[in-house]
Amino acid sequence: MAEEIKTLAELDVVAANGELVTAEVELDLPREPVRDELGRSYATGKRKDAVARVWIKPGSGKVVVNGKDMGVYFARPVLQLILRQPFQVAGVEGEFDVMATVKGGGLTGQAGAVKHGISKALQLYDPSLRGALKAAGFLTRDSRVVERKKYGKRKARRSFQFSKR
Repeated sequence: MAEEIKTLAELDVVAANGELVTAEVELDLPREPVRDELGRSYATGKRKDAVARVWIKPGSGKVVVNGKDMGVYFARPVLQLILRQPFQVAGVEGEFDVMATVKGGGLTGQAGAVKHGISKALQLYDPSLRGALKAAGFLTRDSRVVERKKYGKRKARRSFQFSKR
């Protein structure tokens, strides 16, 4: 049976009625791996309008996206490079199999969403990889999205062409 290391911290808190109350708070120091009964870790990655559901498990490094091999689904080498980045930064290339389903957006957004999901799943599978992934910025959701079109404008900010005559 695995021992969980927890520490108790006592805090002095002022209650709503003005009394000083001492409260015990449990602090969970080390992160525990999060895996399902099949030994997989799951995470959701997002980028632009794309949302990816990603499962990783120990294996030979096979990446399957929407039922297709990574090389078939993401034909451009740049997109395949984006998917390999989390493994390179964490130093675990070829050690995990990835199964991902991705919806919405275009191919670049989908590749970014899968990369975000792989990074989050790796960190959940092995918490010791969190530092390297966080330092590379792979655990941060890129919140940039397309700006909406405004009325009276041709696009989001572009005005209609002005005609003097």
